[in-house]
Amino acid sequence: MRASAVTPSASTTDLLDRLQYQVALSARRAEQTRLGGVGKAGNAMDRGAYLLLHRLDSDGPMGVTALAEAMGIDPSTVTRQVTPLVDSGLVKRTSDPEDRRAVVLDLSPRGRSRLEEIRTSRQQLMAIATEGWTPEERETFADLLSRLHRTLIERARSGAL
Repeated sequence: MRASAVTPSASTTDLLDRLQYQVALSARRAEQTRLGGVGKAGNAMDRGAYLLLHRLDSDGPMGVTALAEAMGIDPSTVTRQVTPLVDSGLVKRTSDPEDRRAVVLDLSPRGRSRLEEIRTSRQQLMAIATEGWTPEERETFADLLSRLHRTLIERARSGAL
């Protein structure tokens, strides 16, 4: 079902408006705090770069197409975003041993170290932002955000968005 075919009730419209506004506000606040950060490392890393490094760390070495698919973005976007990471020594590019024409991307030791600095800084920021929350509230919030992101990716892939 296309999103435009849904006609929500007035109370649902109000709730959806609050929800979309809070998501947009969260994105803005995340960008603002990314520039400040916590600790020596700060959070100063481009969102796209952080997500690419994080994915390579969690999933291991992979090609551009596999990385793009895992992230739900276009391969040309991955190529454009990974180039400065290779140039700065955070990601290493090697030939695929099974297909010498293909490229495999992996974190360099420097990239792994920088990712850990950023990750620690962002964990500290989340600790501050959710201070006073119970572990269950943090878990629920993380689960709901994950569900939202999975749904958005699935709907985009199916053409529903």
